[in-house]
Amino acid sequence: MFRRGKDEDGMTEPEVYFESLFPEDRELARIEESIRERGMPEISVEPAYGRLLTLLAAATGAKAALEIGALGGYSGVCLARGLRAGGTLTSLELKPEYAELARANLAAAGFADKVEMIVGNAADSLEKLEADGRKFDFFFIDADKENYPAYLEWAIRLAEPGAVIAADNTLLRGRTLNPDKQGPAVRAMREFNRRIAQDERLIGAHLPAFDGLALAMVK
Repeated sequence: MFRRGKDEDGMTEPEVYFESLFPEDRELARIEESIRERGMPEISVEPAYGRLLTLLAAATGAKAALEIGALGGYSGVCLARGLRAGGTLTSLELKPEYAELARANLAAAGFADKVEMIVGNAADSLEKLEADGRKFDFFFIDADKENYPAYLEWAIRLAEPGAVIAADNTLLRGRTLNPDKQGPAVRAMREFNRRIAQDERLIGAHLPAFDGLALAMVK
């Protein structure tokens, strides 16, 4: 039986155990190193959740995925791996230097022809996508936490029926569980988490491992 202690990286022993079963993913390790070399935040999705993104995209036959927050392309590669033949990934990123690295890493992984990178404020980009009549069947949200409720609403508006929505960092390193934490990002995440659980337009679930992952399907 595994105790709920944590290792030096903050993982519980069950998380460490299951991670140990998988061989190193050299492509994703290379992306992590490229992020580190540039001094960018090392906040890519956890490997276990990256594998889950690939699995879900493949299992649902996703053809048009929308990612809000590209960073260095780690999650983009995970999503692109699961897309069906002819599928595309549209990735929104605020910072040009992050978008440049993400684009390069996706190309190096063999997905240059699958990716549309849009640089700029996500709200503006989402508004334009809606104006253009774009629709998507898979969403991954991993960007500024204060706007998670707004991003969820945009995802629902841009979703094909049955689309899957995933969102990372729903625990905010435990801050969403601490009633003494009342900052804007924490309050926004609590509202986002509530909507995943209670919005009648969604079938939702929360995974509590690592820093939390929300999953939902648009009815």
